[in-house]
Amino acid sequence: MVTIAACQDLHQDWLRNLAGVTGGRTFSTHESEWAWMPARRQLVLLYPQRISPAGIRPGLAEGMRLGAQSVSVWMNSAASYAPLEAFGFRRGPQPLWMSAPAGVPQQYDAGSAAADPDPAEIHGPDADELAAARSHPRTAWHLTTRDEDKLTGRAWVYVPAAADRQEGAADPITGLPGIPAPPARKPSKGSLAGIFGLAVGPSSRRKGYGTELLSRAAAVAASAGANRLAINAAPAGAEFCAARGFELIGRGQYLNLDLR
Repeated sequence: MVTIAACQDLHQDWLRNLAGVTGGRTFSTHESEWAWMPARRQLVLLYPQRISPAGIRPGLAEGMRLGAQSVSVWMNSAASYAPLEAFGFRRGPQPLWMSAPAGVPQQYDAGSAAADPDPAEIHGPDADELAAARSHPRTAWHLTTRDEDKLTGRAWVYVPAAADRQEGAADPITGLPGIPAPPARKPSKGSLAGIFGLAVGPSSRRKGYGTELLSRAAAVAASAGANRLAINAAPAGAEFCAARGFELIGRGQYLNLDLR
């Protein structure tokens, strides 16, 4: 059974990964863990269990020193966000954690969805984060959909357990030999993959591209050793995910502070 704690741990790992591949870092301040995302000029507070001024003040000070323009906080719904309001944070849309067996979305046609590690149309911070799709051992895959040559949608698949494949194992998408790595355990039964950043352009919506991305993401995750999927849906996307086999696991909290 997938728990909200497992979903949040997966999300934290993904955010740490993005910080690392874009030249950022993580650091801690009195029970608070932060990820610095230089490509987005963003500081992220990662699922604090308890909020205290002793942890928030030095974290914000370090963010301002680094040049952060915004600060985001991801939290469990059970944690109190009240102390953050004193620092000017405001609540955003409530994240909805949803999960499905990896085989369920694969029943839909994947259409044009494919692994696309370096699409020419992507620029700015999104392009910097594409480095995650070139990491070794491979843990992340960037997917796109297209209408002929036009980019219509994109999504990330993140499978931490993919790093546990045997030394030199082939990439599940390209089929090419992997970069040699120290031998480690294989993905365990119940491995969880995350689908992050799924987005379809406004003019391309309601044409099946989101469904294609989910289907291809599920196939990639299964090939990398995962048998369950997790997705962090905004309220507007929850109905879409539910119609494609995802079930609500739990609700989170998201807050933001603009430093500009």
